[in-house]
This record gives sequence, C-alpha cells and structure tokens, in this order.
Amino acid sequence: MQELIKKIRAFARERDWDQFHSPKNLAMALSVEVAEIVEHLQWLTQDQSNRLEADQLDKIRAEIGDVMIYLARLADRLGIDPLQAAHEKMRINEEKYPVAKARGLATKYTDL
Repeated sequence: MQELIKKIRAFARERDWDQFHSPKNLAMALSVEVAEIVEHLQWLTQDQSNRLEADQLDKIRAEIGDVMIYLARLADRLGIDPLQAAHEKMRINEEKYPVAKARGLATKYTDL
C-alpha cells in the first residue's frame, strides 16, 4: 500500500496537482468514481451482477483502480493509514455484528 501511495504522490507532484487535491476535492472525486462502478451494475439482476462478462469486468476493474487511487490519495492527505483504518473498522464491526446474532442476516446492528 505504501508503494502505491508513493507512486500516487509522485504522479500528482510531477503534474503540480497537489493544489487541487484537498480532502474535499478528493472525497468528491472518490464518490464520482464509486458512482461509475454503480453505473455498470445498476440495471443488472442480482444473478447477472454475480456473472459478469469479461468486458464488463474490465470496465469495473478500471473504475476500482480509480477508487483505490483516490482513496489512497485522500488517506495520504489526511495522514491516515488506510489498511490500519480498515483493520480497526473490522474489529468494531466484529463487535457490532457477532456471528451468533448476525449470521445470514442483513439487519443493522442496532436491530439485532
């Protein structure tokens, strides 16, 4: 992850884009890229979304790359280690959604 962040940092620096990469702008760009993933899936059935054609996967793969880049850049600008944040959030989720209560349910933790 650190190697990716270093590459993204250098890419932005070489183009003098740091001036545009405020947390606000990066969060907005991230949301746009996530919406582009949704766009590829929005009219598919659940089953179709589980059996994507190679060309559909390629398009979504490119959008996931954009999402990762913007997320890594945002985390870097805020001084957050994204992997550490994900591990911490998983620990919290394990407490909110214990297996005994949450298994097989899509219920919010407050309603378990």
